[in-house]
Amino acid sequence: MSTTIAVIADVHGNSRALLSALAEIDRDPQVKHIYCIGDMVGIGYETNEVLQILFSRKDISFVIGNHEEELIAILEGEDGDSQGGEKLHHEWLAKRFDQRLLPKLEAIPKEIMVEYEGQRILFTHYHLDAEQRFLPIDVEPTAEKLDQLYKESPFDLVCFGHHHPVHQFSSAQRTYLNPGSLGCYDKPSARYAIVELTATEINVALKHVAYDNQDFLLGYEQLNVPEKEFILNIFHGNQTLNK
Repeated sequence: MSTTIAVIADVHGNSRALLSALAEIDRDPQVKHIYCIGDMVGIGYETNEVLQILFSRKDISFVIGNHEEELIAILEGEDGDSQGGEKLHHEWLAKRFDQRLLPKLEAIPKEIMVEYEGQRILFTHYHLDAEQRFLPIDVEPTAEKLDQLYKESPFDLVCFGHHHPVHQFSSAQRTYLNPGSLGCYDKPSARYAIVELTATEINVALKHVAYDNQDFLLGYEQLNVPEKEFILNIFHGNQTLNK
């Protein structure tokens, strides 16, 4: 017996990347469910489009990310934690936000815990402290450091995102998986992971699917997205536009 799931993270307002990944996942008849582990919005500008795609499906479960938390805070008249250009970006997103999506966004939890084939899995946007706040990003994670962080946990697999590079570690205690940002990458490629679980094994396949991102990148200029130069440089690797 085995169960297969898909894990996506950090879509970041990029509907073209999301649709490309979902199309490929949908062609795999073995995939039982999809887990989307936060930061569906922000950085990219297609907040409404991404949320409408994700919320229209019955086979996706969600955990909330820091960008959703910031967007909700602004929509509810609170300050949030973002500052400077990032805050301007979030405020711009909030002004364009479809308020009909807010109840579903607010209902998303910070963690999901499930079990398949006897394997216990934690899904979280990033590692949490005792007050359920996201920890600072560790830019050089290791299995040893993660084992120390999760030493009291019962999980066999911990799935997280937030830090955009791919991370996959296995120790004697458990497997750790960050499939990489689906929507922010220095190549026109959407990343995700397929996980096959049996009673004795956790098998991870890191996937990527090419897509045409030219219109998406051009949209930053056309819409005059706040912080567009920084975003295109840092999160999309200054990819060349074929204008």
